[in-house]
Amino acid sequence: PPPPPLDTTIYRETSMNIISILTEELQIAAWQTEKAIELLDAGNTVPFIARYRKEMTGSLDDNQLRKLDERLQSLRNLEKRKSEVTAQITSQGKMTEELSLAIESAVTVTEVEDIYRPYKPHRRTRADVAKEKGLEPFATFLTEQKRAYAPSLEEEALTYLSEEKGVTSVEEVFLGASDIIAEQISDNAEYRKEIRDLTLRFGVLSVKLDDESLDPDGVFKQYYEYEEPLSKVPHHRILAVNRGEKLGVLKVNVEVAKDIVLNYLMREVLVGYESPAKFHVLSAIVDGYERLIAPSIRNEVRTMRFDEAAEGAIAVFSDNLKHLLMQAPLKGKTVLGFDPGYRTGCKLAVVDRTGKVLTTAVIYPTMGQDYRIAEAKKIVKALIRDYKIDVISIGNGTASKESEIFIAGLLKEIPESVKYVITSEAGASVYSASEFGASEFPDFDVTQRSAVSIARRLQDPLAELVKIDPKSIGVGQYQHDMKAARLDLALSGVVEDCVNAVGVDLNTASWPLLSYIAGINSASAKNIVRYREENGEFKTRAQVLKVPRVGAKAYEQCAGFLRVPGSREVLDCTGVHPESYAAAKQLLAHFGYTEEDVRMSRLSDLSKKVAREGQAKVAAMLSVGEPTLVDMIRELEKPGRDIRDSLPLPVLRENLLSLEDLEEGMTLTGTVRNVTDFGAFVDIGVHQDGLVHISELSDRYVKHPSEVVSTGDVVEVRVLTLDKKRKRIGLTMKTGGKK
Repeated sequence: PPPPPLDTTIYRETSMNIISILTEELQIAAWQTEKAIELLDAGNTVPFIARYRKEMTGSLDDNQLRKLDERLQSLRNLEKRKSEVTAQITSQGKMTEELSLAIESAVTVTEVEDIYRPYKPHRRTRADVAKEKGLEPFATFLTEQKRAYAPSLEEEALTYLSEEKGVTSVEEVFLGASDIIAEQISDNAEYRKEIRDLTLRFGVLSVKLDDESLDPDGVFKQYYEYEEPLSKVPHHRILAVNRGEKLGVLKVNVEVAKDIVLNYLMREVLVGYESPAKFHVLSAIVDGYERLIAPSIRNEVRTMRFDEAAEGAIAVFSDNLKHLLMQAPLKGKTVLGFDPGYRTGCKLAVVDRTGKVLTTAVIYPTMGQDYRIAEAKKIVKALIRDYKIDVISIGNGTASKESEIFIAGLLKEIPESVKYVITSEAGASVYSASEFGASEFPDFDVTQRSAVSIARRLQDPLAELVKIDPKSIGVGQYQHDMKAARLDLALSGVVEDCVNAVGVDLNTASWPLLSYIAGINSASAKNIVRYREENGEFKTRAQVLKVPRVGAKAYEQCAGFLRVPGSREVLDCTGVHPESYAAAKQLLAHFGYTEEDVRMSRLSDLSKKVAREGQAKVAAMLSVGEPTLVDMIRELEKPGRDIRDSLPLPVLRENLLSLEDLEEGMTLTGTVRNVTDFGAFVDIGVHQDGLVHISELSDRYVKHPSEVVSTGDVVEVRVLTLDKKRKRIGLTMKTGGKK
């Protein structure tokens, strides 16, 4: 499409063309990049831009916009650091045209810091001491590496002896000069960059056992004696090794053959191979590398590989979280939440089709006592009969297997058609002990709240899981080793995109759910709920403007994602933005439809009518872009639609399967619970998830498991290996696939 007119006041970058970099990296047009930056800088949210400003950005989606926004901030931080370093060096009176060009050309903060290194305030070094003793001219004299010296080097060194400065021997002169040369080599940005690259290319990650007593379960046993080229170590091994080191189990180092680096430095530094100064300069090269460069470079490359692995892990976590949140809700079902336990009993909560808690109970069927099992059966059968329960949601924590055995046996004894499902209870305890959990059910103890959460997350995974810190949902790997701020930013972005993609009912949504809607923060979300409690249900979308801290800008961002099903304005229950109401009503009138037709979902042929008249022509008539028209038609044809309804429902069971029932070669249907760098964990109906290793995901080569499976997928698997003693199940999908 032709580029839209640009705001000439857009922030223009100076020393680096950020727009060009973003355009190339994201493989989009320059005008798309500029317009996206303009919209972001104006305070618009990613969901709002992705959904309601498609014409302005060329339909960039939320994923592209988040990448652009994150990279934009990174590049701007780089520019800021360049400005700071330039100012610092200039204030010292040491800025040169060459230095300025080097700073301007740097493409990473690390390169900028390498350039700034010689000018950066630092603790007093051996080279500083040597300079204070007046030995810098002699160091320069040596680095010239002349073929012949008259007088000799030793005679020249004698001229630097000074009792006043504490230089009492020729040896001290040479050692001090060597310290100065070593630091000059260490501070050379070009040398450091090349040595960093050499270490990354030729370095070996070497791991040894440090303290086996800190690894009683042998979690890190495979790394007790482990070596692998640094450049080839997979992300999950980088993270595992770092975890083992942090716990004190492992000792980790990066080793690179010295001759690789020293040969490079000698080629760069040694210019007079026949010079008497050669030995002294060579000694300084070795000292500079071993004492000053190598330790810091080793740390830097390990940090680089960790950051790379962390970003990979965050990407996997984000993808898993997205699919978990976007699982199809089990609508219209009354659910019995079952939080398993031993001594304290199993907590039960009956939740009706709207998520309202009807009753709670405690039973004790897992202790092996016949009278308690009988009593528990009596209670559960009564609940099923009295509340017409459709599904039992059993948490997968402690005593889950015994609870499943109990429920599977009970279901065979009743006439009602009831099924059960094993539900991940990851994060349920976090919710139960949270401030929101306490405010939602002040009269319940933490285990009762867990039972409610286990039931509700089956009915609407998104609405329930947003109440929990995303890090606690249990679909990541090594998340506690990530940089907290970076992980929180990525995961909150995922939750925000999911919530806005689905939309929320303004009259039933909890404040944690509302807080993820574009333009609404926690404070305004709480205000919305408080206003609802004090004034009754919202009658229209526009009424939200009466809520404190929800102004015109916030309303613009959030309105399209809020639903008011009973509103007198029929478009309030669709994804049509209020700014497009006039165009939507004009569209309806043009094709002879009424608002009642929208209410009764009688517009299934609207898209065909628009196509016959011509999409471009209709869009021009309405003064909207074609992307907006397409979205408008979709919303009018299916008002109140839930995009999750087309996804596979959870696998409901009525028969028990145990580890003992499994046999190699058996084919089963399961649900993907977690995706990692090395494979996917699949729930096949036994207490222990099976692992489909990356090599068993497909007959073709798979670079990463996420290419084949996602959290929540229903897949067909075959049992490949069984280790019943260690409770390990190896699965293959080479003859199966997504359902």
